[in-house]
Amino acid sequence: MKVLSVGQCAADHQAIRRLFEQHFGAEVIAAASAEEAKQCLSQQPFALVLVNRVLDRDGSSGTELLGDLAAQGGPPVMLVSNHADAQAEAVRRGAAPGFGKAALGSRETLSRLQALLQPKSV
Repeated sequence: MKVLSVGQCAADHQAIRRLFEQHFGAEVIAAASAEEAKQCLSQQPFALVLVNRVLDRDGSSGTELLGDLAAQGGPPVMLVSNHADAQAEAVRRGAAPGFGKAALGSRETLSRLQALLQPKSV
């Protein structure tokens, strides 16, 4: 199973990668930009797309990208943000309830991910 992680800085991508490998046996692919994310999605299947609130490379809106991806009807998308208002906006745009980096390994985050990914073990 593959997860696409869009717009994370290197440190956050590594933390997300470790979480998904350890708990879900998933491979996490990084995309730095909206264009790179769309290219990845056109080339291979993903079980989930994680989008940072603000893309690290260019500062563009991850929430807008998330809305575009959710509207296309592909894999589920989640926002990675500690901001409750951004999470609410992401859900309004069609995303599954996401998580903040501060809650990365929390029971609630793992439960949300489990519901989407049907993991090997949690």
